[in-house]
Amino acid sequence: MQKIVLTPIGYAHNANRPDTPSPELQASTSQIIVDERYEDGLMGIGQNEFLTIVFYFHLVDRYELRIHPRGDTSRPITGVFNTRSQFRPNPIGVTVVRLKSIEGNKLVVEGLDAVDGTPILDIKPHVLTFDEGVKADGAGKDRA
Repeated sequence: MQKIVLTPIGYAHNANRPDTPSPELQASTSQIIVDERYEDGLMGIGQNEFLTIVFYFHLVDRYELRIHPRGDTSRPITGVFNTRSQFRPNPIGVTVVRLKSIEGNKLVVEGLDAVDGTPILDIKPHVLTFDEGVKADGAGKDRA
């Protein structure tokens, strides 16, 4: 397979550590510090209440194709692609955050389930007309 190279557009800054429980991560406030060379790309982002953040699990050094969700052995084993686990062949995370404020190249967000120093790969507006899911027949919504 062809190798893909991605460059972070910024980094997460928060008090979250690798052993922080997931519910605490989701309730925390973080800064996303965007590299100044990409700051112009933030133009207009303040009109969004929610953002979709794509990030790289930089501390993960392995993957597992079958896991207990959240490492909870009381839950049945399932395929990694049926979970939001970080232990994936391509350790990429995606989460929706609430945008609290913008300070130049810094976005203050709530709900970023990533640890301090996590590389941010992309930021997208979370638009309900695009991101509300699939139709009952399984077909995706039309996307512009």
